[in-house]
Amino acid sequence: MSKKQQAGWLLIGAIGVVFGDIGTSPLYALQAIFTLSGLPLAPETIYGIISLIIWSVTIIVTIKYVGLLMRVDNHGEGGVMALVGIVRRIASNKKRAAMLTLIGILGISLFYGDGIVTPAISVLSAVEGVKLVYPAAAPFVIPIALGFLVALFATQARGTAAIGRLFGPVMIAWFIVSAIGGVLQIVQHPDVLASLLPSTAVAFIAAHPLHAFVAMGAVVLAVTGAEALYADMGHFGRRAVTKAWLFLVFPALTLTYLGQGALVGAHPDAVSSAYYLMFPDWSRLSVIILATAATLIASQAILAGVFSLAWQAVRLGLLPRLHVEHTSRYEFGQVYVPLLNWTMLTLVVAVVIGFGNSANLAAMFGLAVSGTLLVDSVFLLIVMRKIWRTPLLVVIATGTIIISLEASFLIASGTKFFLGAWVPVVVAAIGCVILSTWYKGHEIIRHKRRDEEGTLSEFVSRLRRAKLQRVRGHAVYIGHHAGNAPMALHATLDQLHELHEDVVVVTVKTTNEAHVPEKRRVVFDGLGHPDDGISHLTLRFGYKDVPNVPRALETARHKSPEVDFNPMTATYFISTVQPTIIRNKRMATWRKRLYLLMDRNADTTSKYFKLPIDKTVEMRSFIEL
Repeated sequence: MSKKQQAGWLLIGAIGVVFGDIGTSPLYALQAIFTLSGLPLAPETIYGIISLIIWSVTIIVTIKYVGLLMRVDNHGEGGVMALVGIVRRIASNKKRAAMLTLIGILGISLFYGDGIVTPAISVLSAVEGVKLVYPAAAPFVIPIALGFLVALFATQARGTAAIGRLFGPVMIAWFIVSAIGGVLQIVQHPDVLASLLPSTAVAFIAAHPLHAFVAMGAVVLAVTGAEALYADMGHFGRRAVTKAWLFLVFPALTLTYLGQGALVGAHPDAVSSAYYLMFPDWSRLSVIILATAATLIASQAILAGVFSLAWQAVRLGLLPRLHVEHTSRYEFGQVYVPLLNWTMLTLVVAVVIGFGNSANLAAMFGLAVSGTLLVDSVFLLIVMRKIWRTPLLVVIATGTIIISLEASFLIASGTKFFLGAWVPVVVAAIGCVILSTWYKGHEIIRHKRRDEEGTLSEFVSRLRRAKLQRVRGHAVYIGHHAGNAPMALHATLDQLHELHEDVVVVTVKTTNEAHVPEKRRVVFDGLGHPDDGISHLTLRFGYKDVPNVPRALETARHKSPEVDFNPMTATYFISTVQPTIIRNKRMATWRKRLYLLMDRNADTTSKYFKLPIDKTVEMRSFIEL
C-alpha cells in the first residue's frame, strides 16, 4: 500500500471511528436541552440555544482540541495519558509528578464513565426513530438496540482499522445527509443564521440567565466525543483527524443544528424528533436506518479511546498487565482489550434495560464528560506555560474562556445527579479507586524491591567470595532498576549455587514517550562487571510500544558488538514478586486486598515481555505490602 493510499484510508477510518460520538449528538441534544431547561419554544430562545451549541462546539472542539491540544501530542499519541506522560517529564519533583499522575487518573476514570453512556444513548435514540414510521414497533425498540450493541462489541477484535474502513463511508454519508437536511430547513427559515453570531448566545444568556445555566447541563451533549477525538488521534494521526473535522464534520454539524433550529422555530412541536422531521416523509425510513448505523459507529469512537487509554495506562504502571491485542500492522495505537470490551458491554446492556429510553439516558450525560474536559484543560494550561512558554496573560485569558465554559457544564450537570448522572460518576469512582490503588501499591512494591535488590557491585562482591560453579552459556536476567541486581540473580546464587559464565542483566524501562525508535532502544552503560562475566544494558520502550525483549536484543545483536550472543537460545530469568499483606499505614487493608486481586490476574512477566516459555525460569520472592 502506497503512502497516499494509506493516508486516504486513515482519513476515511478517522471519519468512521473518531467522529461517531460527536457526530450523532444532533439526534438527542436539542430535545434534551428544552426538556431539562423548561424554556419556552419561542424563536429567540431556540436561536439562542442553537448559538450556544455552535459556539460551545467551536470553543471546545475546534479551538481547544483541534487548534491547541492536538498540537500537544506525545510522539503522535493523544488523550489524557499522553498529557500525563508529557507533564511528568517537566515535573520539578516526584511529589508534583505523582500529583499530576493522580489528576490524569481522574481524567481516565471520568472518560470510562462517559464510555458507558455513549453507546446506550446513541443507539437507543436512533432506534426510537422507528416509532415515527411504525408506531407498533415501540415494544421492540430495546431488544433491537441490544442486538445492535452486542454485534458492535463482538466486532472489536477485528481492530479499529478494519472497522474504520467499513464505517468510514457510512459516516461520510451520515454527515452529508445531515448537512442536506439542515440546508433544506435553513432555506425556508433563513432567520436562524443569526445563531452564527456569538452575540445571539450572549443576548440569550442575558435575557434568561437561570434557564441558560440549567440548559448548559444539556448543551454539553453537543460536545460529547471531544476527548475521544483527541484520544483516538494515535489511531489515525493528527493530520487525518484535523482534515476530517475542519472540512466535513464541523460544517455538517453546524448546518444540522441550524436546520433543527429553523424547523423548531417554525414548528415548536417538532422538538421531540427535530432531526428526523427535517427530512421529507418519503425519505424518513432511510434516514432512520442511516442514523442507526451512525449511532453504532458513535460507540466505536469511545471504545477505541478506552482501549488506547488502557494500553497506555498499563505501560505507565497505572493498571496491571492486561491482555492487549495489537490489531494493525501500520498504527501501534490500534489495540483491543478483551476484558474491557466485555465488561463495558455488560454495563451498557444494564444501562439500556435499566433506563429504557434516550430521554432518561440524557440525564446521565454531562457530569463525567464535563470533568474530563476540565482535566484536559488543566493539562493544556500547564503545557502552554511550561513547554510553549506562552505569555502569562494569554494563558490566563485562554483558561478563563475555556474553563469558565466547562465549569458551567460541570455545575449545571450536577443538577441531574439524582436523575441518572450518578451512574457514570459511580463508574468513574470505581475506575479511580482501581487505578489509584494499583498505582500506589505498585510504587510501594517497586521501592521495597529496589531496597532488597541492592547494587550490582554489591552482588559481584558476594559472587567473588562465594566461589560457585559457572555454567556454560548465556543467561539474561530481567532487571527492574538500573544498576541493581535482580532478585532472581540473588536467588540463583543462594538457592541454585551456580551461575552461567555470561550473565546479561537487562533493565526494561518504560519512558514517557509514546514510541522509542529502535536506534535509541538499547542503551549500553558501565554498570556491568565484564571481568566477572556480568554485563548490563537498558531497553527503553515507549508507553505505546510492545515490550518484546528477545526481538529488541536480536535487533541490537546485528547493530552492536556489545550484544554477542543469540537471544533466541539464551536462558531467561525473571523475578516474580508475591506481595503479602501486613499491618501498616501505607495503604488501607481493603486496598491491599484489591491490589493482590489485580496482581494475581495480571499477565505474567514472561508473557508481557514476550519471553520464550521453554527457556524462561521464574524465581519467586515475597515482599511485604
